[in-house]
Amino acid sequence: MAEPGIEFRQVTKRYGADAAAPLVVKGLSFEVPRGTLTTLLGPSGCGKTTVLRIIAGLEAPTTGQVLIGGRDVTALSPAERNVCMVFQSYALFPHMNVIDNVAYGLDVSGAGRKESRERARATLASVGLTGYDDRLPSELSGGQQQRVAVARALVLEPQVLLFDEPLSNLDARLRRSMREEIRSLQQRLSLTVAYVTHDQAEALAVSDQIIVMDQGLVAQAGTPHELYERPSSVFVAGFMGEALLFDGESLADGSVRLGPLTIRPTRVLPAGPAKVAVRPEAWELRAPGEGALAATVLKSAYLGSTNEYTFETELGAVFVISSDVSRLLAPGDRQSLSLATHGVSVVAG
Repeated sequence: MAEPGIEFRQVTKRYGADAAAPLVVKGLSFEVPRGTLTTLLGPSGCGKTTVLRIIAGLEAPTTGQVLIGGRDVTALSPAERNVCMVFQSYALFPHMNVIDNVAYGLDVSGAGRKESRERARATLASVGLTGYDDRLPSELSGGQQQRVAVARALVLEPQVLLFDEPLSNLDARLRRSMREEIRSLQQRLSLTVAYVTHDQAEALAVSDQIIVMDQGLVAQAGTPHELYERPSSVFVAGFMGEALLFDGESLADGSVRLGPLTIRPTRVLPAGPAKVAVRPEAWELRAPGEGALAATVLKSAYLGSTNEYTFETELGAVFVISSDVSRLLAPGDRQSLSLATHGVSVVAG
């Protein structure tokens, strides 16, 4: 078993001294293995940023223990934990140039100017910013500012690196390239990283482990593949991958009936009501009469590499993403739909 880099043991958190105040974090236990990236994923208000702040020492848990590298750090200050956080806003000093921003932590810890600048330049090179020493943050793009923020954390050689929604201020194309850079850097340097986001695609792309949180609890933890293909609850099934949830019925032979469709799920459920989570890419378009589910186009949109449709069916409105862009169906067009095996999950109803 991998050595834990971060460990939570029955951690709770409530704000204020009132014992009747609601818990924001409710008895959380999990591990982030050393040298891996774990994403805390969930909707706004689920407690994921509070968890990150508890790891950093910016918030104290109400009860429970926090361990980093096997050492109990529950009562230690942020400066005593060897942890760095990269904030959503980057928090760069606007009056300082790039090299001074990156070297700042070394300067205040007492490193000599020559040593701090050498280490800062080496770290800037590791994030692809050689030659940017004298620029101000205002002279950098959003992606470059993000890299400076990462370099400022890395130069301190932290035991744990924390990211709080690091890509939310970037446009879609830059988000994709930056998440690849963060993942590449984490793997190359074997960093232990806890990463907070509400973006499922981002979590799937960067993570060794995903912890889905719901109202201060762990709804499910596992690899990206496990959470996408085998969600353990209706909440996780609906949250991962823009899935729509439909009422189905699990039959004695192990199949699941969804209206006129029959599904053979990867996990066998007891006979009775079931919920079927269907992601938009799981639907396959067929000519009228060739698929089991009759459908009429309500809305359509061309996105270049895909078409998006909303169909009216006997199951209700169905959202479909199709890679067939040879033609765009128009509202009122009739089709039929069938289901692929990928992108369909079944959980007990």
